[in-house]
Amino acid sequence: MPPLSLLIKPASSLCNLRCRYCFYHDLSSSRAVASYGLMTDDVLDQVLARAFEQADDSLTLAFQGGEPTLCGLDFYRRLVEKVDRLNPRRLPVHYALQTNGQVIDADWARFLAERHFLVGLSVDGPAVLHDTLRVDAKNIGSHKRALQAAALFAAHGTEFNILTVVSDLLARHPDKVYRFFAQKGYTYLQFIPCLAPLGSDPKDDPHAVRPERYATFLMRLFDLWFDDISQGKPISIRLFDNDVRMLAGEAPEQCGLGGLCTCQLVIEADGSVYPCDFYVTDDWRLGHVREHSFAQLLRSERAQRFVALSRPVPACCQSCRFYPLCRNGCRRDREQPEGDEPGVNRFCAAYRQFFEHAYPRLEWLARRWRAMQSGGTHR
Repeated sequence: MPPLSLLIKPASSLCNLRCRYCFYHDLSSSRAVASYGLMTDDVLDQVLARAFEQADDSLTLAFQGGEPTLCGLDFYRRLVEKVDRLNPRRLPVHYALQTNGQVIDADWARFLAERHFLVGLSVDGPAVLHDTLRVDAKNIGSHKRALQAAALFAAHGTEFNILTVVSDLLARHPDKVYRFFAQKGYTYLQFIPCLAPLGSDPKDDPHAVRPERYATFLMRLFDLWFDDISQGKPISIRLFDNDVRMLAGEAPEQCGLGGLCTCQLVIEADGSVYPCDFYVTDDWRLGHVREHSFAQLLRSERAQRFVALSRPVPACCQSCRFYPLCRNGCRRDREQPEGDEPGVNRFCAAYRQFFEHAYPRLEWLARRWRAMQSGGTHR
């Protein structure tokens, strides 16, 4: 069996922020039950029992929300104790946590470092951008606390990266965002385009980034990154790293670049299982950990249909020289199909413009990457 990875929402859609673009708030509010509250120890036990029943090589437990730290630090202390106790074959277990950083203190940072959690910290650039959209219930910006969390992670040796949502506002300021992160010494960055509510027209959403603006953002971001990379500065931007490695003949590790959906096994706080973080809806509920093994859920008709819906390739993609890199992007960004024609990614023109701009330099980096992997040198 391949390595098993679970994405767990132990605090469901509960959050201590009110980010104006939050896709999960919109998504969960469309369900019969908007929030399943906090995960109980009984449900956690069921999840872990199913995980060790299925896992054969290694196990990754990733925690997301909502805001997963709202479960409290003791929840995660109990989690790792249970894992240590319930892991009869001593499989490697990897932990990850995505947080807004608002409750992180020294105890949190120390624990996450000691138990080797890889932490994603949400920061949308400098305060002037971040605090416009990432606010709390009192409409107060969250930037200061997020940076305090980053400082605590650095002080305690917690491995962390920065996750930035590219809203239509942020996309206007690539220089300001990149230089802010560089000045702070954040060297592992991930940028994801802001999503409109599921089923809505992104053109009607003020925060969903416009394709033409996303194109200019990616091109300028790449220029800044390439200048630093070619000078030997160790900056990682996940999308660009994947582009380079794909050109070097490796498979992408970032979901959305494979051209075909996989079932992520997303587990809500009540133990319900879904195929993707973007589709935690009543229509796509696969079942419950109490009633089905993960193997049964992955073989279910609904799981197979979820994957199948991402399989068709539009005619325009089949003749595009950049399809091996783009692969029509994430299904969540694909336009609603008309008739029998599969949907084209709404960022198609943006990606084409970006690749036209960056392709020669991506190829150069890919050659350098291959040389490094083979132990050679490249100029």
